[in-house]
Amino acid sequence: MVVWIPERDHLEESNAARFMAGHGLKGVEDFVAFTYERPEEFWGIFEREVLQLRWATPYSKVLDLSRGKPWAQWFVGGEINIADQLPEDPRPLVIWEGEDGERRTLTYTEVLYMSRGVASWLTRNGLRKGDRVAIYMPMVPEIVPVFLGAIRAGGVVVPLFSGFGREAIRVRLEDSGARFVFASDVAYRRGREVDMLGELLAGLTDSVEQVVVHYRSGKRGDWTGLDEVLRTGGDHVERMGSEDPIMIIYTSGTTGRPKGTVHVHGGFPVKAAADIYFHFDLRPGEVLTWVTDMGWMMGPWLVFGSYLLGASMAFFEGAPDHPRDRIWRFAEGARVAVLGLSATLIRLLRSLGAGPEALPDSLRAFGNTGEPIDQESWTWLYGTGRGRIPIINYSGGTEISGGILGCYVVKPIKPTSFNGPSPGIRAAVLDEGGRPVPPGVEGELAVLSVWPGMTRGFWRDPERYLETYWSKWPDVWAHGDAAVVDGEGYFYIVGRADDVIKVAGKRLGPAEIEAALNSHPAVAESACVGVPHEVKGEVPLCFVVLRAGHTPTEELRRELLRAAETALGKALAPQDVVFVGMLPKTRNAKIMRRVIRAVYMGRSPGDLSALENPEAVEELQRVLRRNSPS
Repeated sequence: MVVWIPERDHLEESNAARFMAGHGLKGVEDFVAFTYERPEEFWGIFEREVLQLRWATPYSKVLDLSRGKPWAQWFVGGEINIADQLPEDPRPLVIWEGEDGERRTLTYTEVLYMSRGVASWLTRNGLRKGDRVAIYMPMVPEIVPVFLGAIRAGGVVVPLFSGFGREAIRVRLEDSGARFVFASDVAYRRGREVDMLGELLAGLTDSVEQVVVHYRSGKRGDWTGLDEVLRTGGDHVERMGSEDPIMIIYTSGTTGRPKGTVHVHGGFPVKAAADIYFHFDLRPGEVLTWVTDMGWMMGPWLVFGSYLLGASMAFFEGAPDHPRDRIWRFAEGARVAVLGLSATLIRLLRSLGAGPEALPDSLRAFGNTGEPIDQESWTWLYGTGRGRIPIINYSGGTEISGGILGCYVVKPIKPTSFNGPSPGIRAAVLDEGGRPVPPGVEGELAVLSVWPGMTRGFWRDPERYLETYWSKWPDVWAHGDAAVVDGEGYFYIVGRADDVIKVAGKRLGPAEIEAALNSHPAVAESACVGVPHEVKGEVPLCFVVLRAGHTPTEELRRELLRAAETALGKALAPQDVVFVGMLPKTRNAKIMRRVIRAVYMGRSPGDLSALENPEAVEELQRVLRRNSPS
């Protein structure tokens, strides 16, 4: 088996290595145990020595559990505005590229002054501490000072996915009660101009009092322009408590309205910075990028982590495969040190043959998050990195503020694995009774500790938060991911617990079947779901997208079924393979298997607002109708 092995620099000069050496810790297991067994000591050291945060009022204690683990409080009594940590510095903070090739850079100083303008304008126009400020913009440079400026003024940011339509916008504005909205009039993707302002205005709610528009199309309207706001004089900073809300990020479930996860000044930013520091080994002055959107957790994570660690963030507008080698050219031009991808994007690049001609010498780590990565894609990316660049698998969620599991560069990395829990996280894989499963046995990923980034509940719905995460086992966070730990302590995510297929009592993760299908030269990507079976309870049904140059045939269908049967055994083989042109995905390329299963079952697919390609649902319905025996 190919395993990435740390080099001398990783073992001696990485952030994790230097922290461990400075505190007498002998390895990853020792380090992680220190972070969750002595959380007050660890998080106090991290914020003082690494982040060096400026507190308006120092905190009296790091952690208070008097209200119980679900409502842990951090940096108690401290007052801080986390957006007021920007120095005046000529170094670049934001590095950006437009779809047309335009490039722009904003320095720390420029972002500071622009965010002051946003904060001052909001204050003069009536924003009060705790008012919600929605942001509906694509990944453009101005989104960073808008984001930080709203926080600086004491607002609670509500980031909206830039691909949302009017109904998704309306639901979130209504639920959050946002008073202000910052929006772009248009976005650019795959050579098209996308009308964002029209969607926003169709979804406006009565709570919204002011709209600020980032005019990009050359056409101006009657709304206040962002350029005017950015030029506003003044320097207002609202004093905030460490537990005051900073952000509400909405996540979608299989049923019910989207959940508004609440995050605070002393929570999400600190957790994000810790994960980037210890997992991704980002150092001051280096460049971090992630293919994401501000409406997903990884957008704010990118912003907070980069600037709190004195680094640069790089991002671009548009699709990462338009043109096909865009991601690699961007990484080279921006001198990226950490390149964050997703398993689906990696598979897409592999299917396109879109590897780099030469890697930039600045690149020190790949990141993968969003869903499990299959063996073939991991191996392809490992080969793309010439065996030199570690692949930092990273898994957690919006409610976590980052990772439950990750990889550290001071320990060997096995293919598709996580070589340790994230800082502060005591992770376990449990059976239905809440007991740890033996090595190699699948169970549900859980967290037995508390950490600063845990959500402070769902907006206006604390009971739903408790029911979702804390009701399965006493004082245990049940995350909903299906996972396995091997005999050496390496973790593997095999899918969502609600994606797991139970075939005649045997639990099977969809990633296992998909890996077998994706290794076939004709397959670009696949998604497998469990469907009812009168004898076995459930059997896998697989949906396959073919690579360019391959067409669906009965012979190919049978060949793929044989490949899966060979890999998994006849008892666990898929019932069928269905060829489709696309799979339903979020903007950060996560395949929505729950949507596929719902369509197959003829049920409502639930909230589709997170989909980048809702037309994939219509195609699934057409294909399934065409294949129906009736």
